[in-house]
Amino acid sequence: MFIRVTTSRGYRYVQLVHNYRDPETKVTKTRVLHSLGREEDVDVDGLRRLAHAICRYLEPGDAREIQERVGPGSPFEFLGALELGGTWLLDQVWRRLQLDRVLRQLLKERDYGIAVERLLFALVANRALAPTSKLAMENWVGEQAYVPGLETVEVHQLYRAMDFLYENVREIERNVYFSVANLFNLEVDVLFFDTTTTYFEIEGEDDAEGLRQRGYSKDDRPGLAQAVIGFAVTRDGIPVRSWVWPGNTVDQNVVAQVKRDLNEWKLGRMLIVLDTGFNSPANRRALQGAGDHYIIGEKMRFGQKGQPAAALSRPGRYRKLESGLEIKEVVTGKDSVTRRRFVVVYNPEEGERDRNKRADIIAEVERRLAELEQLAGEPHNKAACTLRAHSTYGRYIKQSRTGKLSLNRARIRAEASFDGKFLVSSSDDELSAEEIALGYKQLWRIERVHRDLKHVVDVRPVFHRLRERIRSHVLLCWLALLLIRVAENETGETWSEMKPILAKVKVGIHRTQAGEVWRSTTLTPDQKDIFRKLQAEVPPDYIALKTAKRQAV
Repeated sequence: MFIRVTTSRGYRYVQLVHNYRDPETKVTKTRVLHSLGREEDVDVDGLRRLAHAICRYLEPGDAREIQERVGPGSPFEFLGALELGGTWLLDQVWRRLQLDRVLRQLLKERDYGIAVERLLFALVANRALAPTSKLAMENWVGEQAYVPGLETVEVHQLYRAMDFLYENVREIERNVYFSVANLFNLEVDVLFFDTTTTYFEIEGEDDAEGLRQRGYSKDDRPGLAQAVIGFAVTRDGIPVRSWVWPGNTVDQNVVAQVKRDLNEWKLGRMLIVLDTGFNSPANRRALQGAGDHYIIGEKMRFGQKGQPAAALSRPGRYRKLESGLEIKEVVTGKDSVTRRRFVVVYNPEEGERDRNKRADIIAEVERRLAELEQLAGEPHNKAACTLRAHSTYGRYIKQSRTGKLSLNRARIRAEASFDGKFLVSSSDDELSAEEIALGYKQLWRIERVHRDLKHVVDVRPVFHRLRERIRSHVLLCWLALLLIRVAENETGETWSEMKPILAKVKVGIHRTQAGEVWRSTTLTPDQKDIFRKLQAEVPPDYIALKTAKRQAV
């Protein structure tokens, strides 16, 4: 089948013809399938559309060659689509928390010449939706995702925006905190604090003034330089402030600064909940400054002395709570200086798990001890040393003066006394023992923030070198977690459940003779429900109209 031009009476005619083989004469003949008329009257656009329609059934290479020859085949051509749902929803939450207003107020007297507020939102949205490097953001914005108010970005603009964020961190954190607290009527008397680490893919570490230092790694990457990150989280699980320290910082050394920084906000009476690693006499004194109080975990294992040990050994009856926990309150000390208030908490389910786990370990220890009896000489000595030094089994083994190994039954009995228990102390006499126990149990909220920090907004590894850029990177992750947690609290769904639903909301880009039309997809009931619960405006049907002569959004 092909196009043929014939001449008749001085006129040229265009025909669509087809060659076929006559079954009787076996001769090739030509049949006219359609006469397109005189050459000067042929509908060229119609032919182009026909050519493009045919291209759908050709090999990609052949189709591309034909399309390049005939040009655009339709006055209405689909150019592609960008992700819209996630960025649009996060922008609505961003504005609801008045983050745009806070940033624009700080930018009022600064002449940047770039849309710093939009750039910062794009960086935050990227961490929440599809974490990438700053350089890859040039492709993400406008090529993969539609960011309201921002068509394209350049990496140097992103770094300038990050520098602005670092320079104004104190004012931004303060405004964000009170915006969130006022909007959601947060109970700001209780804050949970904990630290984690993030590592750098570099060899070596910074000098003494740098953040990238080796230290105790909570990521199980001891050979890499790292930084220590701290978060203050409300009882609703919303992160309201962050800190970054050098990687060799010890937990016990940061409490005084955290307390001092939080006091700058003049929150009134404040109760801070911390884990065992922050416990020291100096930190407990700092936490009680300005009339504030603490709930803090206590060490329970061997070698401890003093009041925590006395609290554990003090006899008394446990009281069962509705949650299933059993608690016992113990007060030690004879005067106001030495007086301390403890709560011993017993979780029956956890106790059962501890007993079963230890029983399995002891069974394995007995099996290995029996194997030792069958060995002699150097093999016996080597196996005995290995077993004695084992991090798990060695705890339940003792060695006699003659070098014989056996079960340490005293250690087993001592360990059994801790099954399912944890010890907490508090400086607040107005709290009930039940409130102290349940308050400490809520530390899981900040543990989830740390988990999302590493697996949702992808804080690690960090590739920045300068202190201010490292700090800004953490701040971007903090703001992303803030938006995520607000969305989760308001909808009752997890971010991992919402993201695939929102990812299906696209903006399609169509080229017409008059210009480009950017139209959003129709929302499904699930998508509408998310926007409704967050009190967010849904995307309009038409996101942008760009005329051929003048482009406007």
